[in-house]
Amino acid sequence: MNKSVNETGSGEIVAPDLASPRFKANPHPFYARLRDEAPVWRTTLRDRRTAWLVTRYEDAAWVLKDKVFAKDRLNAMDREQQAQAPWVPGFLKPLERNMLDLDDTDHTRLRALVSKAFTPRLIERLRGRIEALCEELLDAMERKKERRGEVELVADYALPLPATVIAELLGVPAEDHAKFHRWSSKLVSVSSRRDMLRFLPAALSFVRYLRRLVERRRANPRDDLISALIRAEEAGEKLSEDELLAMAFLLLVAGHETTVNLISGGTLALLDHPAQMERLRREPSLAKPAVEELLRYTSPIEMATERYAREDVEIQSTTIPRGEMVLAVLGSANRDGRHFEDPDALDFARDPNRHLAFGRGGVHHCLGAPLARMEGQIALNALLRRFPEARLTVEPESLRWWRGLFLRGLERLPLVM
Repeated sequence: MNKSVNETGSGEIVAPDLASPRFKANPHPFYARLRDEAPVWRTTLRDRRTAWLVTRYEDAAWVLKDKVFAKDRLNAMDREQQAQAPWVPGFLKPLERNMLDLDDTDHTRLRALVSKAFTPRLIERLRGRIEALCEELLDAMERKKERRGEVELVADYALPLPATVIAELLGVPAEDHAKFHRWSSKLVSVSSRRDMLRFLPAALSFVRYLRRLVERRRANPRDDLISALIRAEEAGEKLSEDELLAMAFLLLVAGHETTVNLISGGTLALLDHPAQMERLRREPSLAKPAVEELLRYTSPIEMATERYAREDVEIQSTTIPRGEMVLAVLGSANRDGRHFEDPDALDFARDPNRHLAFGRGGVHHCLGAPLARMEGQIALNALLRRFPEARLTVEPESLRWWRGLFLRGLERLPLVM
């Protein structure tokens, strides 16, 4: 078993609480030490599960791509390991039928069905709506600035933009949008059994709501993504009721939480790098490479979701036993100096920039990545155009980050414009 490293780089390694807001504020020194001294590191998570953190770029990329790492733990664990797996309430079990947590033919079938509905043409059709929504939100921020002298970027802009877009896309009524963010925020902050118990009432409400929404769309289809998923067929197959429920759940949660973190974390990175911020403001055409670099630099998805070793696997002279959980640490891989020159610098001219922010190259790479990229490009350009003098109202060290293992995002970002 690898020894742990502490954040100061001296003495025996002490495992931090990887999900804590304090750790999320600046995880990079810890990851840098792991890359140098323990690139495949065994730890115990808050829910008492063993996990192996894979922190170097090439190794993380391999974990994301290679079929020796299963997404469905049942395809990797023996019966004894399965018996020790965390308890999942019966009403949540249908959500395990989402394509993110399935392998091989199950994953391929679901992805093909969903891809028939979630098409590049559909995403591009959203461009005008995203632009209009940015202007509406910025108008409201302007009014708040006049009344209060400051705004709060997460609640006023970074959150409502992607949350509204994905909810409208799926066909969720406007009056229910706020509910979905409350539910998904609780979900992504789960990192222990205690967190799970607190989340259960919201999860039950979420599942019941989605079932009713799917039933309404079956009876009365509309021009929305849930109706399209119901219609989608591939080789004579359709999504089952549980698969449809799981897909709607996945799209609603994953479809906006990552983008919230991209916009808010990207804005904070720009404020920390005023020369780059001014360059982007003067050259809006840089939005595409700027967002790619912000995805690398901020890594809104800090860790890829669980993989499980189907057999004993050796990485960097460390053996991961069959059935154990493997976590590719994207936030570390994206700062690996073995792959990126000057990795801790924010550089919009970085080329090539083959970051792993969306699981590049793996079969489970993010289906919604094109939408997140477009939202980030439009949102940041619009923000800089309207509020070129934006600055923090507090010290960066006082900002609070969300608790959670897989995502890294700010709770609030108070700005004076």
